[in-house]
Amino acid sequence: QVQLVESGGGLVQAGGSLRLSCAYSGHTFNNYAMGWFRQAPGKEREFVAVIDWSGASTYYADSVKGRFTISRDNTKNTMSLQMNSLKPEDTAIYSCASTRSLYIRRPYFDPTNYDYWGQGTQVTISS
Repeated sequence: QVQLVESGGGLVQAGGSLRLSCAYSGHTFNNYAMGWFRQAPGKEREFVAVIDWSGASTYYADSVKGRFTISRDNTKNTMSLQMNSLKPEDTAIYSCASTRSLYIRRPYFDPTNYDYWGQGTQVTISS
């Protein structure tokens, strides 16, 4: 059974940090590019970051560049998103997603390029 399970969400003040994790199982996710998306209430799902199978290649949304860092540990079957300098506009449900490709599909911000999704974890930033 394919599973992507996010954790680490919560409520923090603006300027704070959170680290999200995505645990994957049931498939050879170690061989796949994976990413993070978010969806705020009343808004479309938005790309956040993507990482290839090895961790050597990453891309970020302009809105999070320099504040968020995506990483993965294939020995532990986990992907992470370190979020620093958080802003109220970062408030959303964050979901991890996986492709079935070693390398990052283009356009990487298109959710249809991802084949598996987690349920999401809520991140709330207070001002």
